[in-house]
Amino acid sequence: MLDIRRLRLLRELKIRGTLAGVAEALSYSPSAVSQQLALLEKETGVELLHKVGRRVQLTAQAEILVEHTTHLLERLEIAEAEMMASLTTVSGTVRVAVFQSASHAVIPRALTLLAAEFPELRIEVTEREPERGLFEVSARDFDLVLAEQYPGHGRAHRADLDRVNLTTDALRLALPPASGGVTAGVAVDASATLAEMARLPWVMEPLGTVSRSWATQLCREAGFEPDVRFETADLIAHIRLIESGNAVGILPDLVWAGAAPTVHLVDLPGNPRRTLFSAARRSSTRRPGVVAVRDALARSVEP
Repeated sequence: MLDIRRLRLLRELKIRGTLAGVAEALSYSPSAVSQQLALLEKETGVELLHKVGRRVQLTAQAEILVEHTTHLLERLEIAEAEMMASLTTVSGTVRVAVFQSASHAVIPRALTLLAAEFPELRIEVTEREPERGLFEVSARDFDLVLAEQYPGHGRAHRADLDRVNLTTDALRLALPPASGGVTAGVAVDASATLAEMARLPWVMEPLGTVSRSWATQLCREAGFEPDVRFETADLIAHIRLIESGNAVGILPDLVWAGAAPTVHLVDLPGNPRRTLFSAARRSSTRRPGVVAVRDALARSVEP
């Protein structure tokens, strides 16, 4: 019988693309990964990998094994979930990937609820950009991801993941408060428009992020290319740059975590909203710990 641990290494290679990527993800050395895959080839009696330049590529026979391994891991996870559900307590560890503004506004309240109701359940939270978080839940690095979707920007469909919407979050133009800094002279009343921001410095998230693409497109629709002088994924840094008068930007309401905004907020055309959702592997959705975390997240976004 084939070794399931070696089969998993083969599947990891399919997902991550390189032996180094597999080694890093599983805390192995690259040589140990190579050795285990060589033993798997010996067990099967067929070639599973062949070199293409400096990389290795799966053979057709390896692809067959990967497909079956995926089904085996799903069945094992379903079995574990059903076993855990038969117990009278909720315990174990749930690993959660979360993007930054949600980590400020949603996670603390959810953790408080979970600590009170399920003291034997361990929650591990790591900040991840939504796209990476979704990939890593699929790859089994995490059990659950809290992610976001911007208007008109659909995310790649992952058949092995389910999705549960939590709430929607208004996106607004953020201007310095009336006292202003280097951007003094910007209209800070309710009549301010996006088009009036054409000559001002902007702060935005890094290139390649959905939020950056969405905000840039919104500016273009208003007739200008934004002058992005500050680029950071840290929305707290966005707030500081805007409230000090050094930039303008677009902020989600969630970033305030219930506190009063320290910048002047103006509604954008069409009143856009992003959607917050959680995603988990379909094979783990009945696991009591995952169910408990999702319930706490849902209650944490209630008004």
